[in-house]
Amino acid sequence: MGLPPKHPEAPWRNFYGRTKGKTLKPAQERDLAEVLPRVHLEGVDWDENPDRAPLDMSWLEGRELWLEVGFGGGEHLVAQATANPDVALIGCEPFLNGVAMLLGKLRREGISNVRVHPGDARDLFDVLPEGGVAKAFLLYPDPWPKARHHRRRFVTPEHLAPLHRCLAPGAEFRVATDIPDYVRQTLEEVPSAGFTWHVSGPSDWREPWGDWHRTRYESKALREGRIPHYLTFSRNA
Repeated sequence: MGLPPKHPEAPWRNFYGRTKGKTLKPAQERDLAEVLPRVHLEGVDWDENPDRAPLDMSWLEGRELWLEVGFGGGEHLVAQATANPDVALIGCEPFLNGVAMLLGKLRREGISNVRVHPGDARDLFDVLPEGGVAKAFLLYPDPWPKARHHRRRFVTPEHLAPLHRCLAPGAEFRVATDIPDYVRQTLEEVPSAGFTWHVSGPSDWREPWGDWHRTRYESKALREGRIPHYLTFSRNA
């Protein structure tokens, strides 16, 4: 099973790289075939919802909604879902191997408060209810290090404006990255998109959040001598 191709009516440039890596293990193939249909967020894909009708959010059952843009291997998403059983979470990830890794974790842990979109997070932005997301995470996004590719980064107006629409006033938006220039661009672009950076001193970007769960990407960054940065914003009213 692969990811759906980008719909021609979604003419944006990708803010992520490859969508598939090493050959999947048989257990991962089974999870894609058996677990994904149970947790797949219906109504997001362009082919199944060409008119971009609003999503049916009845599955929330009154719970607060959080969103993770690009969950990687799912370590952080699973930790948040486990620690916050009264919250519903949506995880988006275009990398098929990462999706398979998350599905295995959901199955083994018996987690039921997560829905998955195995694709681009921007597929959600026009079908989620306005102001419906209470917290969002952007953790170790693709850095696009070459200057000519900086416009592909998530922290640009074409991505931040629709994210702003989906977040509730006052909603928290967390960004973690180990790339200094990504920090620079984040601090330039995110406040301009209608967010407030919450900072009172160096510890606010040097120390992780109290409920932080280290991802595989952060572990790699630390092994290679790069310094994580933790940036906290809130959506302005």
